[in-house]
Amino acid sequence: MNRLKETYKKEIVPKLMKKLKIENNMAVPNLEKIVINIGLGEVVKNPQALEKMSDDLSVITGQKPLVTKVKKAISNFNIRPGMDIGLKVTLRHDRMWDFFDKLVTIVLPMVKDFRGLSRRSFDGYGNYSLGMRDHTIFPEIDPNKIDKIRSLQIIIVTTARKDHDGLILLEELGMPFAKESEARVLDNIHETLDKEKKELDKLKEERLSKGKDIQDRRTE
Repeated sequence: MNRLKETYKKEIVPKLMKKLKIENNMAVPNLEKIVINIGLGEVVKNPQALEKMSDDLSVITGQKPLVTKVKKAISNFNIRPGMDIGLKVTLRHDRMWDFFDKLVTIVLPMVKDFRGLSRRSFDGYGNYSLGMRDHTIFPEIDPNKIDKIRSLQIIIVTTARKDHDGLILLEELGMPFAKESEARVLDNIHETLDKEKKELDKLKEERLSKGKDIQDRRTE
């Protein structure tokens, strides 16, 4: 049995029952599955990217990934329905626990200038989404043998019904979230960036509309 899974059953479950005021240990939040997604729009110009990243993802997760296909066409990027566009791995049971243990104890601490994960990335139902820009940070990957650094998305699905319960579960499992004081600072930064982005988008729309008006006047 995985070390973390055993710790969860023997030590974490009783803690969660007290913290969340749960009487039935079967109702305690738990990990359900971990989904790893990789989008590979580059396959339009580089078909070999899919095979190479599939090999890397197999090494990272210990499981062969599924190929995801395009559902809607995007003519500007020469993308057609049915085209291979990404990879997906769904981990459950022991492989899920092994991957999570490796993620929180080895991978995340190796991230340069790591200050903790954001507490805002829950989906409202106790599931957490994490984006990683560099797949070579996983210890199984040799940076000298890859053709390109690629990003991936990790979705940690729990049985928690609320974000609050999911957060407490992941904290007890060792997920390195940013401290609340630092999290507030990060939240303020995100809010400021969101406002600036909206203002820039508004300015772009105004400029485009003005440019269109000028062009219409010239044609008249």
